[in-house]
Amino acid sequence: MLIFCICKVEDPGCLWGRVLKGPGLQGENEYNDLQVKMNLFYHEVDLDVQKVKPTTLEEGQLCVVFCPAMRSWCRATVESLFLGSVRSQAMCFLVDHGERVIVSTEDVRAPLDKFLQLPFRMQRFQLARIHPMRLKVSICHETAHLVPSPQWDRSATKYLHDLLQASTLVEAFLCETHANCTAVELYLTIRNVKICVNDDLVVKKFACFSSGKAMARGEQSGSGDHSPTSLAWDDIASPHKILEMNGCCTVRPPHSRFLTRRGMNDKYLSRKYCFTWSDTNESWCVVYIFTDLFVCVKHSGTRDTHDNNTELQEPAFCQGPNTTDQLVCARLLQLLNPDPLNLCLECLDDNCSSSGVLVHSVVPISPCSSLSRAAITPQFRKFLLRRKYSGPNLAESYFWPAVARGCDTLLVSSGGGDPLSYLPPLLAQLQLASVYSTFTAHTGPIAVILCPSWEKVQSVLELLEHSQATGNLRPAAVLLGLGKGEAKRSKIHTNCQLLVTTPFSLSRLLEEQCFQFLRLCHLVLDEAHELFSRAPDQMAAILEYFKKVVSREETGTCPRQMVAVSRHWSQELEGVVQEHMLNPCIIVTVTEEAALYGGVHQMVLLCLECNKTSVLLSSLDFNPSIPQKTLIITNSAKEVEHVYKAVSSAAVFSLKVHEGLAYQFDFVVEQWKKDIDPGTQVILVTTNDCMKALGIRDATCVVHYGFPSSPKLFGNRLFCMSDNFRNLSEKVGSSKGLAPTVRSVLILSERNARHVSGVLRYLRRAGAALPSELLQFAQGVQQAREEQKTDRVLCSHLKSLGFCRDSTLCPDRHIINKTLDRPLHPENGTILVLPLYIKSANVYYGRIVKQKDDPYEILAAEMCSHYAKERLFAKEVVEGGLYAVQEEDIYSRVHVTKVPDRRDQLFSSVTAHFLDEGRTQEVKSHQLLQLPPEFQSLPSQAVEIILCRAQPIDGEMDWDPKVTRVISLKIKGKLHQAKVVMCLGNTVWVDPMIRMTRLPGLKTVINEYNVHAEVLATGMGTTNPGHLELLRALCLGEFEAEAPSLEQRVQAAEDVLANRMKAALVSVLNWAQKNWYCAVCGLAVGGCHIAKILLARVRKYRPHRDDTVGIIKSNLKFFLSFFFFCSPPPPPPPPPIFSFHPQIKWFQAKETVTLRVKLLNPINQNCEFFTNRVLYSAYVNNRRYCANLDLHSDISMDQCSWEMNCNEPVIKLVKKKKGEWKSLLKYKSYFVSYDFDHFEDEEAPLSKPVSNGMHGIFVKLNTN
Repeated sequence: MLIFCICKVEDPGCLWGRVLKGPGLQGENEYNDLQVKMNLFYHEVDLDVQKVKPTTLEEGQLCVVFCPAMRSWCRATVESLFLGSVRSQAMCFLVDHGERVIVSTEDVRAPLDKFLQLPFRMQRFQLARIHPMRLKVSICHETAHLVPSPQWDRSATKYLHDLLQASTLVEAFLCETHANCTAVELYLTIRNVKICVNDDLVVKKFACFSSGKAMARGEQSGSGDHSPTSLAWDDIASPHKILEMNGCCTVRPPHSRFLTRRGMNDKYLSRKYCFTWSDTNESWCVVYIFTDLFVCVKHSGTRDTHDNNTELQEPAFCQGPNTTDQLVCARLLQLLNPDPLNLCLECLDDNCSSSGVLVHSVVPISPCSSLSRAAITPQFRKFLLRRKYSGPNLAESYFWPAVARGCDTLLVSSGGGDPLSYLPPLLAQLQLASVYSTFTAHTGPIAVILCPSWEKVQSVLELLEHSQATGNLRPAAVLLGLGKGEAKRSKIHTNCQLLVTTPFSLSRLLEEQCFQFLRLCHLVLDEAHELFSRAPDQMAAILEYFKKVVSREETGTCPRQMVAVSRHWSQELEGVVQEHMLNPCIIVTVTEEAALYGGVHQMVLLCLECNKTSVLLSSLDFNPSIPQKTLIITNSAKEVEHVYKAVSSAAVFSLKVHEGLAYQFDFVVEQWKKDIDPGTQVILVTTNDCMKALGIRDATCVVHYGFPSSPKLFGNRLFCMSDNFRNLSEKVGSSKGLAPTVRSVLILSERNARHVSGVLRYLRRAGAALPSELLQFAQGVQQAREEQKTDRVLCSHLKSLGFCRDSTLCPDRHIINKTLDRPLHPENGTILVLPLYIKSANVYYGRIVKQKDDPYEILAAEMCSHYAKERLFAKEVVEGGLYAVQEEDIYSRVHVTKVPDRRDQLFSSVTAHFLDEGRTQEVKSHQLLQLPPEFQSLPSQAVEIILCRAQPIDGEMDWDPKVTRVISLKIKGKLHQAKVVMCLGNTVWVDPMIRMTRLPGLKTVINEYNVHAEVLATGMGTTNPGHLELLRALCLGEFEAEAPSLEQRVQAAEDVLANRMKAALVSVLNWAQKNWYCAVCGLAVGGCHIAKILLARVRKYRPHRDDTVGIIKSNLKFFLSFFFFCSPPPPPPPPPIFSFHPQIKWFQAKETVTLRVKLLNPINQNCEFFTNRVLYSAYVNNRRYCANLDLHSDISMDQCSWEMNCNEPVIKLVKKKKGEWKSLLKYKSYFVSYDFDHFEDEEAPLSKPVSNGMHGIFVKLNTN
């Protein structure tokens, strides 16, 4: 039995209500959320009303209308259309509220698909098994009989209404479902007495039970009951008398909405089925309303004409189609979508407008979202269609037209790493051969695409080749190494007009073959932010060369063009736009990146949750010198009311709006857009959802009172100031006035400090001044995340290179795990290794060969002996199983890692890992042999071998396949002698690794080659001197942390404060007592774990409870200030911070000394200069490096400087006195050495130190 709520009674055959309790019901919150979403969407200020209007409007159509009584947009169905006094109007029934409203047809909106997911909240019910009765009076015979009637008597409706008023519980049984309503047996509980309304109406002679045969007999006889009958309850009977006669007590007064009287609008209210006549089919179209969908079903019928003197005949009672058939038919009709809704609604739902796109361009750009109308070549369009390309997307719809027109264009988009974002229009522009007819005297490429890595170069070239749409461009790729003369020997074929390369390779080409690029007039920067991050010097040289080439007089008729695509905005891109682009077109589709481009000043305020309002008020300028429009954004309507109450008391003009005040959007926007005078501050307090609907773009300040849950939401908030962003496309001095300074204020409290890591990186890029407490907190969070990766493998880049490019995004582990990294092989000494699988140029898999009792040889012999006697193939291959595979005469153990679905295939392949070789490849499943248990228990013989001090050139993280192929051919399957320098788990690091060959007939052994030298000889590898030191520092970090841990800080604080407990200030104790509750709440939110640690350790000093509480109170303020950023007293001194000394190489000239600190991509750098000392500190991979250099002689500290060069810090010292230094430092240091790669040619011979810069041992180097 279901519990109902009857909201409206038209008659016993038409009850509007909803189910309160029953299976499969939607929650109350879901309908409230739907109401909020509809209000935000249809109240949106920038909404194009014409796009959300239905194309046609007819009876029975589902729509959305505004209800003035509820001040909300509601789902409704059109019941009738009629002509009003001014314009046409529609009577609509609100399907979620059971009310009827009359609205203008101009105010009707079409619903979005997402607004139709929930079933209608209000349903129509009728009483089952009964039929209305009426009193038939014959004047001639002076008799009265009760006969079936087509409609209910008003006295029956009033009686049912009074029963519902007196009831305390309404329940029902679902009997059957008709097309437009559900028949129920209604039960009411009145003073603990449950009655069935259906039976009660029959007993009271208001109705009779429905039966086809009985009704037929009744019609034939002309009566259902021949005895004269007088109604017990007339139309004016008092409901209190009815209740008293039913044995019930007096109940709540009647509610006007329960009873709807039919008056002049009876012609509309009597239509329960929404009939529509079809002239084509000569039939009635009946609109049925189901609980979860809305469909139209046609039933044929003819018009019946009745004589005025003929009595209205009783309708026939026939059984309709069952529920299953109706649902199937309804879903089919819904799939076919018979309603001609506007096709642009999906676009509106996806927010495909320009609201989130920043376009700054001198030339107007019209977006093109259709692939058929895009300005690309027909060949490339066919290629995109073959790839089932779904674009152009939002960014490409603006970017493609700008590139096709030949404009200097910059795109910052989340898809900036996809070559398809710029290649289609670029190829169309390059294939206009007539443009380059004046350059026939020169040869060489006309366009160059710069990519950040060799992998991207190959992917772009493959895409160009597969497209088959390059025509006569003949694209080619060039990747040059460091080999002597390699750039000079490299040749670009004559017909190549499109070159794909990296900045390092192009800079090497320009040094040797600059005349090959005299036709260059198109420069494309793929992933521009990565290009400037990895090769800043090379990019600067390339841009200067491009500027000189395109500025020559003979290139005046050539349309020069520069295209830059990036995922992030960087400071270097500002210089590209201002110095190397003419009339640039700047397109930014990522809102948070648009804020960086726009120069938003970021400010971070730290406070307690209880002090957020006061901190907010202190950050606002209520008397500004220039007009200010401040937007305060919260996360809930409750916060809006709280903040507005505080702000309105101080601000002259303040506004508020939230989801409950959506009907005030137009008024708020009208007030916001009014012109204001200088010294005026307009403040608007709103929520995240309302912010989008308001469409504000001219704010000057955004205050984040509520913490943004994601960087995207953070960017959407900042985009409210987009009209005041700086415009780099405008020429200097062209703007009429200076744009106001836009700023963002982020308020952080203890409740959201732990979630600040996602925004912290963005704030660093914005150049915001970050508090040191926040940085320490974020560093602790990152350390905690690393500790959660203890079950993952050690980072492959960390092992092969000694560092990881971005440990915050890398999913692998970057700390030592004592269990997983326990050495399984010798940690030092000389071993014989046999490489069998070459993974990269310095990472191999093979075996450690022992001269006596080699375990692999024993295993191989036993397996050969076993399978020579018995070969049993695997009957069932399962993932994770161990099997054997025969390759020629060798049997290998394999571990199946992936078993694909065979389906109906007779033969299939599985992915298997060779346990004794380390390689992974596919093998045929029918070739797998059963592996006996005695061979399964033996450990894997494959060992990971890493060659130290070798890394790819140009800052690459991965080796070029050409280098791997050369090394594989050189060393695979050959025995090498190697010296082990470190071992972790199943990985050994070797340096050197030499191939030794014994001369035949002699006892002499020669070194055939050194693998490290072979890697460098390819020209694609370079020395990695800090590899071993970084690995040792990683191992050392297992025992010595870079900074005190959280527990160490807590321990230090406890010790100091416990010793000073007796001498504590009375004011501190009073503060702890007054703020005890607030402080405990703060700890409960953000530091429960810290509080537990504090309590446990303090009890060591004071076992009694009273003393413990006193210590906690005295420590409380310090903890809140340390972790939750309140104003603290002077903190106790922390334990000493452990740091590592970086490796430094130096060389000198007559006036300067240059130091190269061998740290790759350090962060948080600090360099201080003194007269005879230099202090440098930085962090790399969460480890602190510090160098305190006590110099040999004095320097001019005001003229000294430092910079980043090739991703390494370079310190330049200016000597106070000209001359040659005998050494760099006064005292010996093993971390400092002379850089012999730099020699200064001078007239007189220089003396070069051969030591590491510690003492005065020199040799004369003759320059002749």
